[in-house]
Amino acid sequence: MTTTTLLTQASDVSTDDYCVFGVATCFFREEGEVHEVKIIEPIPSASLEAILQGIPTSYESAFAKTLGAFFQGETIEIPSDMPESAQLCDRFEERAIAATRTYKTRPEATQHIGLGEIKQDFNYSLERKRILNVENIVRAEDNVKQHSHTHKVL
Repeated sequence: MTTTTLLTQASDVSTDDYCVFGVATCFFREEGEVHEVKIIEPIPSASLEAILQGIPTSYESAFAKTLGAFFQGETIEIPSDMPESAQLCDRFEERAIAATRTYKTRPEATQHIGLGEIKQDFNYSLERKRILNVENIVRAEDNVKQHSHTHKVL
């Protein structure tokens, strides 16, 4: 069996390595309106373990796959068993490599979802919406006011 290295910078990761990919419900704000989008993103092992303990999450489902399911040579393709309406997250390649390394470091985390399986019984909640294109604008009024004696030697 041959393994293909994804990147020259990531020689420790191959297309045969295990990773979990989640389908999350996120939102995109455009001209004052909020639109729902489905995003496919890698889930690191620590995040998966927290989600499995029942914390509210925007993940509808999680797929355990090898990296080769997404990386076809130089291109990235969404596997056919994933939702057609879903799109890949930003910086998918580097995030997939980073998440894969977490499963290589903690191989016991691969036991939660077997390779090729889909898990959907999460505590799915949209109470706290994940808005993807939020801009954090810092203003002078946001600064914390300190007491006048804070930096004085009394």
